[in-house]
Amino acid sequence: MFLTHWPTKSEIEKFIDKSSNLPLSYSPVGLARESPPGFNVDVASAIVGRGADAFARARLALSEWRHFELGWVELFPRAAPIEPGTVVAVLVHHLGFWSLNGCRVVYGLDDRNDISQFGFAYGTLTNHVEMGEESFEVVMTESEEVTYRIRAVSKPRAVIARIGYLYARMSQSRFRRDSIAAMRRAINVT
Repeated sequence: MFLTHWPTKSEIEKFIDKSSNLPLSYSPVGLARESPPGFNVDVASAIVGRGADAFARARLALSEWRHFELGWVELFPRAAPIEPGTVVAVLVHHLGFWSLNGCRVVYGLDDRNDISQFGFAYGTLTNHVEMGEESFEVVMTESEEVTYRIRAVSKPRAVIARIGYLYARMSQSRFRRDSIAAMRRAINVT
C-alpha cells in the first residue's frame, strides 16, 4: 500500500486487520534457509557485543523489534509478539512517499548444539512490494562473541518494485546496515 502521507493510527490498524487473512506471497516457508533460483540472497552480520549479558540484551532487543528502530522504517504494532502467525506492518518512508507492507512471523530459531542462538523469520504477504522471507538472529559463540545476522531471500513482486529495482536494492542494503546499528544501540544501552 503506497501513501502520499504518514498513515494514521486507524489506517495502520485497518491495514494490519486486512493483512491478517492474506496468504504469504511465496512458498515454501523456510525460504530464508535456502538460496532458491530467481531470488536475491542477502546476508549481513556483525559482532554486536560480547558475553552472556550482551547476548541476553540482544535476545530482548530482537523480541522487542528494536532492530526496526531506524527512523525511516517502523514496525506496527510496536509490541508484536515474535510468535509464528503474528502479522505486522512495516512502514517505510521512501523519496516523498510511504509504503505499508504486510509480513507474518513464520518460524522461530532455537539454541543449537554448542551455540546459543535466538531469532525468528518473517515472510511477506501478498500486500508487500517484495516477495520472500527474512530471518533475524543473534548468536553467541563459544568465544562469547555475540553476532547479529540478517538473511533475506527476496525478489520484486509489485510492478513499482520492478520498475524501481535499483532503488529497492539500495533500500534493502540500507536496512541491513541501519538494522545492525540499531541492534548495537539497543545492546549498549545501560
